[in-house]
Amino acid sequence: MMHGHGKSDSAIVASKPANKAEQPAAEHSAAGAAAAEPVERRAETEENADQQSTCRAQSRENVSPALDRIRQVARSRKEERFTSLLHHVNPDRLKAAFYELKENASPGVDGVTWDQYEADLDREIEDLHGRVHRGAYRALPSRRVYIPKPDGRQRPLAVAALEDKIVQRATAQVLNAIYEEDFLGFSYGFRPGRSAHDAMDALVVGIEHRTVNFILDADIQSFFDRVNHDWLIRFVEHRIGDQRVIRLIQKWLKVGVLEDGIVTASKQGTGQGAVISPLLANIYLHYSLDLWAERWRRREALCRRLHRRFRARA
Repeated sequence: MMHGHGKSDSAIVASKPANKAEQPAAEHSAAGAAAAEPVERRAETEENADQQSTCRAQSRENVSPALDRIRQVARSRKEERFTSLLHHVNPDRLKAAFYELKENASPGVDGVTWDQYEADLDREIEDLHGRVHRGAYRALPSRRVYIPKPDGRQRPLAVAALEDKIVQRATAQVLNAIYEEDFLGFSYGFRPGRSAHDAMDALVVGIEHRTVNFILDADIQSFFDRVNHDWLIRFVEHRIGDQRVIRLIQKWLKVGVLEDGIVTASKQGTGQGAVISPLLANIYLHYSLDLWAERWRRREALCRRLHRRFRARA
């Protein structure tokens, strides 16, 4: 699910975590003292009403004045298309992204490990930055691995090469500054500062304190494997006008997966396990599902509640 600049419908779910409250000092001075929307919680749940929107594990670079300016524009100009973003993927951000990766993570198809890359990190980052901005950066196919699911089936994961993880993470940090202002309040999956616990809190509040007639429990089958690339790019282009960033995303979508010595590319799907995939999945769901659900709640559900009240009084 996903979040936006307005409050969630309190008759259905709890409010979203604050976008603006309790921000780090670098953000707070620029963003002003806008009030926050706390997450409603059940009586015995862990306190989260003052939870930050940005992840506490993020580096100071991630909440830089540059990204804060992007957030402010995204918040105030909902139709704005950002045409100059790639320069924010700079050496400092790339280096910070590297240090946020797991040191013991499995290597990709190139076999490069975290320790090997760190041995000459400054030179590696400078070279990577140059290739990204010259257009010479080439994404590598992801390595296919499988992990067992509770039902006995195997979940396919895509293990990207180390440099692809770095560039994807740095790019996702920049894009999150925009999309965290767009995503809707009832969206919780794969979001900075949000978790399944927050979603459960909202569900409990909805059940215990609101009038609820039914609950829909649904799962999109093989969602990550079936995301349509053409529609995803069209959705991204609603907000992102920097074609260099669009080309990076297209490279990651089209690069394919290496399995049993064979690289397989597809016109659909975004590799589950890739750093950029959760954000791309949320963008796709925002435009294909969440906006429709929000519109339905505001129009259909509200009208039906008012109609029932009118009939009851009559």
